[in-house]
Amino acid sequence: MTTTIQTLEPAERPLQIMSSRLEGELLEVSMGPQHPSTHGVFRMNVALDGEIVRKLKPVFGYLHRNHEKIGESTSYLGSMPYTDRLDYFCSMTNNWAYALSVEKLADIEVPERAEYLRIILAELTRLQNHASLLGFLLSDMGAWGTPLMYAFREREKILDLFESLSGSRMMCDYMRFGGCRVDASADWLAQAKKIVERFPKFLDEFEKLIVENEILIARTQHVGKLSAELAISAGITGPMLRACGVNYDIRKVDGYGIYPRFKFRIPLGEHGDTYDRLMMRALEMRESIAILKQAFEQIPAGPVMNPKVKIRAFRPPVGEAYGRIEAPKGELGFYLISDGSPNPYRYRVRPPSFINLTILEDLCLGHTVADVMVILGSVDIVMGEVDR
Repeated sequence: MTTTIQTLEPAERPLQIMSSRLEGELLEVSMGPQHPSTHGVFRMNVALDGEIVRKLKPVFGYLHRNHEKIGESTSYLGSMPYTDRLDYFCSMTNNWAYALSVEKLADIEVPERAEYLRIILAELTRLQNHASLLGFLLSDMGAWGTPLMYAFREREKILDLFESLSGSRMMCDYMRFGGCRVDASADWLAQAKKIVERFPKFLDEFEKLIVENEILIARTQHVGKLSAELAISAGITGPMLRACGVNYDIRKVDGYGIYPRFKFRIPLGEHGDTYDRLMMRALEMRESIAILKQAFEQIPAGPVMNPKVKIRAFRPPVGEAYGRIEAPKGELGFYLISDGSPNPYRYRVRPPSFINLTILEDLCLGHTVADVMVILGSVDIVMGEVDR
């Protein structure tokens, strides 16, 4: 952590003095990228007026891996494993968003059983992502260790399911254009159903900790408030947007896959603060469980791959397509342009972590430096998706 003193001109002084301090001086603090409490290789340049944040500039790019240019120089199928490395907590949903884009580009149909498997895996991904976020956020508040270990205990059960199905715990490379790489056995579905049935007990314990903990409430309520107007203007999506009271979920808006077949609610917040963003994750997990229970009951027999799709000699027609899904962190989309060759002419990712991070300064202004890490944690970012 490095610090410097910056003297402001009178015109640049804050209009509201929120604590006693040396007149006309700001303390500049560089948090990261080595700082252990930041989320990955991420840096924030913060200007403090006493302990109050007056300016905050996110600095990223330390994890840039040239993802989009690689996508333009490899085959359509060859890009699928690279999508795993975007939000590496959510490789299954990354796979689905990319597969959906290619299927739109080439007008490919997906077998019904594969559609069910995709939804099952997407909602399991939402469960483990949101559970991890709750654990990380409580750790950011100082509850080091226990809440995160409880969350990771549940996450491990889901990762074990992913490994037994795809061969990998995190980099699953499971989706394909026109379906899924392998089918799920009856034993796998039975094990997944058992894990989902036990998940509410974990949620009950965690929600009790959230709702009844006075310290957590004091650290999160009215902290990092985001207005619906700013959220919409900045392109914020996912739980962050719904915490502001905006009823927008791509599963409902687009009805991609077979989501219209399932009954589920869209939880909404009222204040758009850190507490609402935290509660959105807990409430969304309840709805994911409802979707999963319906999917387990309805999943039909049949193939999981469209036999007409020639994966290895894949050449989509000339055109362009944008496919998007409601990933755990928000709208994840892939924009593809085809010139008829085996590789995309243009490959572009719309990552929710990056978009949602752009309003971090707006959330932090006027709060203390101790609140910054809590607010950042409530945004729920993964640097692999921010930097690409």
